[in-house]
Amino acid sequence: MTDQSLTSFIEEVCGDSHLRVEDDLGDGFVRLRIAEAERRQARHDIRSTEDIVIEMLRNARDAGARSIFVSLSREGSARRICMIDDGAGIPESMQDAIFEPRVTSKLDTVHMDKWGVHGRGMALFSIAENAEIARVAVSAPEKGAALFVETNLDRLPEKTDQSSMPVFSHTDEGEIRVRGPRNINRMVGEFAFEHRETVSVYSGAPVEIAATLYEYGNATVSASTRAFASDPADLPVVKRLCLSADPAEFAAMAQGIGLDISERSARRIMDGGIAVLDPVSETLAFEERSAAKRRKAGKKALAADARGLKIDRSDIDAFSDGMRDAFAELAQRYYLEPDVRPEIHVSRDGIHVNFPISKLL
Repeated sequence: MTDQSLTSFIEEVCGDSHLRVEDDLGDGFVRLRIAEAERRQARHDIRSTEDIVIEMLRNARDAGARSIFVSLSREGSARRICMIDDGAGIPESMQDAIFEPRVTSKLDTVHMDKWGVHGRGMALFSIAENAEIARVAVSAPEKGAALFVETNLDRLPEKTDQSSMPVFSHTDEGEIRVRGPRNINRMVGEFAFEHRETVSVYSGAPVEIAATLYEYGNATVSASTRAFASDPADLPVVKRLCLSADPAEFAAMAQGIGLDISERSARRIMDGGIAVLDPVSETLAFEERSAAKRRKAGKKALAADARGLKIDRSDIDAFSDGMRDAFAELAQRYYLEPDVRPEIHVSRDGIHVNFPISKLL
């Protein structure tokens, strides 16, 4: 008798409650089997779509991703999330196993952040237990990964307001405060801000993500490689769309990495008709508090050179902001880290501006 047949027989004779109990301790007390305890914990860990999004982001970060692309769409009660990254990737033999409990590649590391403990091998299991579909769309070692999740909003809710964007502000003590509903935009925004020095996050509809990936590939893959590459699998997942020869191939390739777009949308992308997304960290709205402004205005620190040339600190800061905005446009085109504040020095022979260079991977 197979294990499945034996399980079915026991369930038919004794009921499934027997399968969930390791020991009957008497007086109404039982010791649950590990599998049942894990399932109950998984139900507790994931209570909303927003929980799934933040767990997927943390999973990509812990896989070493430097760029994460979050595709979000909804059709009726079906919420679809596709997360594509340039992290370590997952071997084909492990692509089903990662959704099982206690499976992790982080044997010696546990990551503690503002969202709790990560690295127990339970995050993807918790997602799978609460989702209708949870699968690896495509991945390979050192090629990154695309994970696809679909939830039923009748079963797993999300915030009603999914259009509002979070607003970031500085408190009088200089700390960051976030306002707005704890919707998906806020989860992605908080994560992007928290990791802005190491990870670039892009978030949008499937067609916007596809357009951004296409541009990313075209900017980072040489023309000769695009012309002669025979197998998209040779490239990282985040760069493969640039190998598309026509809209039909583009749509098929996009669907292969978890992005459901039409051939018509693919044609618009290839013709440059869909705007490319900016990193989320660049689009965050900051609301400066009046007290912070007054404190800044009250500072009379000066930058001076050896001849006594003096420039008020407020003017230096304003000049720095303008230079940073100008640099961001250049960084976008060459996939450099855009959120860089220039180093400005006043010396004997001039005003020197230096931008530290950090390439996005």
